[in-house]
Amino acid sequence: MSKTVLITGASSGIGEATGKYFLQKGWNVSATMRSPMNAGDWTKAEKVICPRLDVTSSETIEIAVHETLVQFGRIDALVNNAGYALMGPLEGVTSEQLERQFKTNVFGLVSTIQKVLPVMRRQGKGSIINVASIGGRLAFPLASSYHATKWAVEGLSEALRYELRRFNIQVKIIEPGGIRTNFINHGSAWTNHSNYANLVERVKQFSEGLNDSLPGPEGVARTIYKAANDRSQRLRYSPHGEAFLLMHKILPDSLWRSLVAHMMFGSNK
Repeated sequence: MSKTVLITGASSGIGEATGKYFLQKGWNVSATMRSPMNAGDWTKAEKVICPRLDVTSSETIEIAVHETLVQFGRIDALVNNAGYALMGPLEGVTSEQLERQFKTNVFGLVSTIQKVLPVMRRQGKGSIINVASIGGRLAFPLASSYHATKWAVEGLSEALRYELRRFNIQVKIIEPGGIRTNFINHGSAWTNHSNYANLVERVKQFSEGLNDSLPGPEGVARTIYKAANDRSQRLRYSPHGEAFLLMHKILPDSLWRSLVAHMMFGSNK
């Protein structure tokens, strides 16, 4: 029997690349997304379904899980990929913006896990794969809201693996570095505050200029597939992010901060 993966946010970027790779490897793919009518042609394959799933709607999560089970009978891996970045100065963040950021990146992830866990417990095995970021272990300017959610995902994942080990359910964290997707230009929202306008413009220019030089999402997809099949106790995988994490670990804090400021602002301030 073919294994089945359920992926959130599978309409583009890492989610789409992951769905295609699992399909190539012979898995059934439940490629969930908020707007299935916008799904690519690859989702018309026999072993693919596209349930509507909005991680901020518990009802759509429950229906998508049900549709996956009706079609394929099991869920061997859950890839929590849906998310976006709220960028900009914290002073300009409204309570509504921050709440939406956490609803999508954290609360939605938790809700999806909660709906899938009973399935995996009945099966006697499974893998929960949470797509975080190198931004879950280090931080960059004007991304405090986003980092807060990714650090939350890191913490809950590390704790969750202890809870689920007795049920033979693995927990894995994927920590991509910079990836060339539409995330920078279309997967981000920005806050505004007049006192930070110059910094915001510099970071936007840096981000937009960086995107074309980044690797595509295919490497992350391969890493997610590796994690889904890895029955060891390894928790973290960092495709395209190892160099940043190593520098952050070994460099003195003052030097690390100077490098980040120079890279993103064009100065050491």
